[in-house]
Amino acid sequence: MRKLCPNFDREDGLETVLEVPIPEEMFTSMGSYVALRWKNMATWMKAQTSDKWLSPIIAGHYNELSFLLYVVGSPLKPLQEASTAIYIIQQYTAATGGQAAMNWLQSVCAIGQVKISTSDFHQGDESMKVRSTEETGGFVLWQKNPYLWCLELLVSGCKVISGSNGKISWRQSSNQKAPISKGPPRPLRRFLQGLDPRSTANLFLDAVCIGEKIINNEDCFILKLDTSKSALEAQSGQKYEIINHTIWGYFSQRSGFLVKFEDSRLLTVKTKVDDSEGVFWETRTESVIEDYKYVDGANIAHSGKTFVTVYRYGEQSANHRRELEETWKIEEVDFNIWGLSNDFFMPPSEIKNAKQT
Repeated sequence: MRKLCPNFDREDGLETVLEVPIPEEMFTSMGSYVALRWKNMATWMKAQTSDKWLSPIIAGHYNELSFLLYVVGSPLKPLQEASTAIYIIQQYTAATGGQAAMNWLQSVCAIGQVKISTSDFHQGDESMKVRSTEETGGFVLWQKNPYLWCLELLVSGCKVISGSNGKISWRQSSNQKAPISKGPPRPLRRFLQGLDPRSTANLFLDAVCIGEKIINNEDCFILKLDTSKSALEAQSGQKYEIINHTIWGYFSQRSGFLVKFEDSRLLTVKTKVDDSEGVFWETRTESVIEDYKYVDGANIAHSGKTFVTVYRYGEQSANHRRELEETWKIEEVDFNIWGLSNDFFMPPSEIKNAKQT
C-alpha cells in the first residue's frame, strides 16, 4: 500500500504522508502512467471542500459511496449485555493469546484495504446480483478501549471518519459538512472481526449458547446476544428508534477462533414530524473471519469477507432490498501505541460548536 505522495506545492519538498494509505490497485486505476496517476490523485485530494459537491453527478456518486462506507465500512454494534457462555469464551481467549496477552493489550492501530461491491435497490423478492465492479480503498483504525476509537476509511476518493470519545459516537463523510449521525458511545463492529480479542471476549461473555453449526467445514458453537430494551432506548434518537439488535458468534470447536460473526438490526426512521410509523430499515450483516496470525503474542484475524442485506419498507411504498459485499485485508497491526492520548479521539468541531450553542 502507498503511504507517501509527492509534495504538490514544492517540488523540492519532502513527500507528503497520506492520512489513509491507498492500495496499489486503487493507485494504478487512476491513470495509464505514474505522472498522470499522481495528478489525478492531487485533483481529488484538493476537491474535498463543500463548494466542490454542488454538481448533481458528483454529489450523487459520493452519496452512493457514503452509503456503502456507513453500512459496510463502519457499522456499530449493540452495547454489552448479561452473560452465560464462559467455557466457550475461555477457549477463545486461550486461542487468541491467553489472558496475559489480553491484559497486555492497551491500544491498537491497524492499516488495511477493502473492496466493496453492491447491487441496486430492488423491489419485493425479485432476484438480484451484486455488481461485478468493485470500489477499492484503504482504512486506518485506532483504539484504546471499545468506547474510545477512530476509523478513517477512504474508498474511490470518498472519505468517512467515524469515532467515539467515550461520551458520544459520530460518523462524517467528506461530502457532508456536518456529521450525518451522532449518538451514545458504542463499539465499532470492525474490531469484532478478529482484531480485538479482548473486546470480543467481553462482548460474548454475556451471550447464550443456542446450538451448533458447521461453518466452512468447522464444527462451531453458536452464541447469541440480544440487546436489552433499555439499551435500545438509550441508542435511539429523536428521528429514529432502534427496535431490536441481535448478534451471533460462531466459535470453532477445534481451534476456539471466532470464524463467523452475524448481526441483525431493525430501526424505524420518521420522515415527517407527525409520522407515527415512518420508514423501517432492516440490516443483516454476516462476516466470515479468516487468516489468524500472531502479532506480539496476540492471534489476530488478517482477512475476511462481509455480506450485507439492507431492507427498506413502509411509508406506503413497496419493499426494497439491496445487497453489498466487502472483502477486507489487514496489512499492518501494532499494539500499545506510544503517545496515543484521549485527545486523539475528540469529535469534529461541528459537534462541539453545536453543544456550545
